[in-house]
Order: sequence, then structure tokens, then C-alpha cells
Amino acid sequence: MHAKNDSELRGPQRRKLLRIPLFPWEIRGLPKAFAQAKPSVEGMPPVIVVPGLWANDKTMSVLRRFLTKSGYDAQGWGLGRNLAGRGWSGKISDLSEGWAIDERDRPNRGEANVPALCDQFGAEVKRRSEVLGRPIALVGWSLGGFLAREAARDHPDHVSIVISLGSPLIGGPKYSFVNKRYRRRGLDVDWIAEQTVKRHETPIQCPVISIYSKHDAIVHWSASIDRWTPQAKHYEVNCTHTAYGFHPPTFQIIKSNLDETYR
Repeated sequence: MHAKNDSELRGPQRRKLLRIPLFPWEIRGLPKAFAQAKPSVEGMPPVIVVPGLWANDKTMSVLRRFLTKSGYDAQGWGLGRNLAGRGWSGKISDLSEGWAIDERDRPNRGEANVPALCDQFGAEVKRRSEVLGRPIALVGWSLGGFLAREAARDHPDHVSIVISLGSPLIGGPKYSFVNKRYRRRGLDVDWIAEQTVKRHETPIQCPVISIYSKHDAIVHWSASIDRWTPQAKHYEVNCTHTAYGFHPPTFQIIKSNLDETYR
């Protein structure tokens, strides 16, 4: 576990772009991790595993299988491929009240798409929690981690713990690989970044875990440091961005924190 770090926020480490693919050595030990995985808690606590940008539930199936073998009711997010809300045609005023405070009349050129997806996923978390009659743990990769955190912020009674894997906790796309792409599409990336900071005025109440890697060439690791949540814990791992869902050391960190929450 690493303490909070106030390093200057930067964009993705382009000199490390060759480290985007998943490398064989990053999944070394995966069979052993599955063989040794045993339930440490009772009652099959529910966990929703949220995919990152352009990914879907199939992408996260290895992690879900590990969590299931570890005694958890691991579920997909059920919303198809994560396209960051692209195609949403609503207005900023249609978002829940926690977004764009005092700027509800601002025109939407795509900046509201992810907030709209946050609202949609948050509603799904609340629905499943009410059906089960208990809070749900959320584990999200990259953008999925951001969605999970915002669901926990908006629905504190329905989320027991939130764990993010290489997620941009600040800045949205600004400190990630898609920064220039979003700017070319005409999105006000700086406004989105400001919104991610304003959201922290409403604190997340459940345990918060952020796992990051300094070898991440998609989301700069400094954007994965939670500077606002007092109970936040940070863990540094040694893998690429695409490896979080297959990386045994990351799996063990996730399991140990879930076990601590549910014992």
C-alpha cells in the first residue's frame, strides 16, 4: 500500500505505449491463483465487476471467475459494451442533481455522456441492491472504476466497497490516452476535468481502494490517486493497463480488501 502522492498530474506516458498490450509474464501465476482461491467469507456477497472503455462483461470474465471461486457472487454490469455513454442525446439538465451544479443550462456536445452513463449504472446498482436486500461491492477497471465510484457516491446505502483498477479518479479523459481524441471531437475536456473535482464535494462513504501502475500508458498513474477521500487506500502494482483483469497480484489485493469488508 502506498501513501497519497501529490505528483503533478500529467497525460499518458507515451514513451511507454509499447507497454499497452497484455504480456505473457503479467498473467504468470494465474493458474496457481485460481488453485489457491478459497472462500474466506460466508453468504456469497454480491460484487459487480465493471468493464473499461470499449470493453464488455466478457473482458472481465477471468476476474469474475476468480471472485466466484473466492466465495463471491460476481456479476457483470449488464449494460453491454462500455462506450462511455456515446450516443446519449439528452441535455445536461436531464442529469441527476449532482452533476453540473449551477451550469444546468450549458449545451451538451458530448460532455454529459459519461455522467449520463454514471446515472444509468447507479440506478442499476440501486435496483440490484434493493432486490438482494444488501449493499453490493463494486470493482471497476479504468472508466469502469470511475462509474463505480460515482455510483457509490450517489447511492451510499447500496454500495459496501468500491475498488478501481487504473481508473482516472480526476480529470476524466484529460490525463488519459483519449484526451486528444475527445478534444478533436469538440468536447470541452477541461470542463469535464473540473466536474470530476466538484463531484468530490459529496464524499464517498464506503471503503475506497485505488489500484494503479506506474507502467500504465493509458491513464497516468497520478490521476489514480484519490486526494479527497480520507479512508482511501492506494496499491501500486507492476503491470500494463490491459493486464488489470488478468494480473494475479491485482486479484489478491481485490480479494483481501473484499474479505476485510465482509468478515
